[in-house]
Amino acid sequence: MPVTVEPTMVLLKEDALGRVELLEGAAGKVVRRVACGGRVLGSRLVARGLLRRERRALEALAALEESAAGELPVPRLVRGDGGPDRGELLRSWIPGLALHRATELPVDFFDLLDELVCAMHGCGVCHNDLHKEQNILVGEDGRPCLVDFQLASVHRRVPPGRAREDLRHVQKHRRRYTRGGRGPAGLAELDGTGEGTRVQSHGLTSRGLTSRGLGHGLERGLSARLWRRFVKPIYRRGTNALGRRDWEERRPSSGPWPNWTGPVGRR
Repeated sequence: MPVTVEPTMVLLKEDALGRVELLEGAAGKVVRRVACGGRVLGSRLVARGLLRRERRALEALAALEESAAGELPVPRLVRGDGGPDRGELLRSWIPGLALHRATELPVDFFDLLDELVCAMHGCGVCHNDLHKEQNILVGEDGRPCLVDFQLASVHRRVPPGRAREDLRHVQKHRRRYTRGGRGPAGLAELDGTGEGTRVQSHGLTSRGLTSRGLGHGLERGLSARLWRRFVKPIYRRGTNALGRRDWEERRPSSGPWPNWTGPVGRR
């Protein structure tokens, strides 16, 4: 008689919106997001809404990949029907380290990250949460991967403002990791004009580039400025009330900073 082995579970994160668990069984590892909410009024409704956004984004990315060559380094939807109460999502596990925990980076890491974000936009998906270093993984092969699509949005045509924000955060990470002599030997620090060609390929002109302020490779659009001025303070108070402070996870300014290795190239 066959013996059924229950998968082992490791809790990755828990807050007032639910849990994120790593399940490992005979078929391998998967990540389960449980949108159960908590004691805060309305938290379950918010959690279910975020789960639906992540499911839509992963479905859109998977559908576009089927007709394209290669695969994007993003999670695959294993089960998105939500289970018995539509409060769960299973996605594939991507091994790697969050950017702020990586000890090594290939010299072409941020170039590859730019290309990955461009490909994601080509699938009609904006991540909308790339300011968090923990949402950018350094894969086992050194190449970038993207995770946590809870705030992602799906579009027939990606709005330039949202595309600009995704790209601005990539540029912000690039400059933080390469300024002050932290970058690879022989690499000049970015002065706000080094990304003109790549940005133009996204439909944004080099006039959107600026050297004002460290870490700002692209100017904020109008919607982003309004968000920062009026909405973000409310958002942070709300996330604090829900116990969600993971936006604070980033590499300390004092380091240690990763060592640079040779280029890995495209997949």
